[in-house]
Amino acid sequence: MEWTGERLIPEMLKPTNGMLLEHVARYYFATPYAGERVLDIACGTGYGSHMVAKHCKREIKELIGVDIDPEAVTYANRQYHHQKITFLEGNAMDPQLPERLGQFDTILCFETIEHVEDDRLVLENLYKMLKPGGTLVISTPFGRGRGIPTNEPYHIHQLTRDEFNELLSEQFGDIEMYYQRGPTFEKPREDVRYFIGVGVCRKNKVENCNED
Repeated sequence: MEWTGERLIPEMLKPTNGMLLEHVARYYFATPYAGERVLDIACGTGYGSHMVAKHCKREIKELIGVDIDPEAVTYANRQYHHQKITFLEGNAMDPQLPERLGQFDTILCFETIEHVEDDRLVLENLYKMLKPGGTLVISTPFGRGRGIPTNEPYHIHQLTRDEFNELLSEQFGDIEMYYQRGPTFEKPREDVRYFIGVGVCRKNKVENCNED
């Protein structure tokens, strides 16, 4: 089986694999924020969507998993079928995506924006797809900055810590920032160098009438 880009397949990894533990931890971290309708954008092979749907079966009425890779979507539908989950092919930068999918109480966007040319467009789409009062949980690895190539073959660039904060602040006024070290999450400390940031961003319940 061949995959385009980075795709984590838990069935092919040992339970102690560090990357697997980090990815699984992010989904468990997000479960307290799950609402009735959840979007997992760039869901990959679907294991995380399945985890959240099972863990939050009382809270969630519908979960949509979207990925740009048709093979990943096919795998997710076969391996992680769940009565509350629909896996669809789609592009996070597609300006028609909000109209196609509608609005959600919760959006999960893990390790995605480092793969796209226009992370601002992705954030605009995600903001549009959040219901007023909804929550976005988003993560990305830190690097040398926007527009600077990385050593990761599938990463276009990796934002700095400040750039990630600025990106989220362009759309959201209520942001709670965490940093991940292995499977654990913590508030920022000045004496620690962090490699992955996780933002919990809440959309205002009443939107500004002056917004375009």
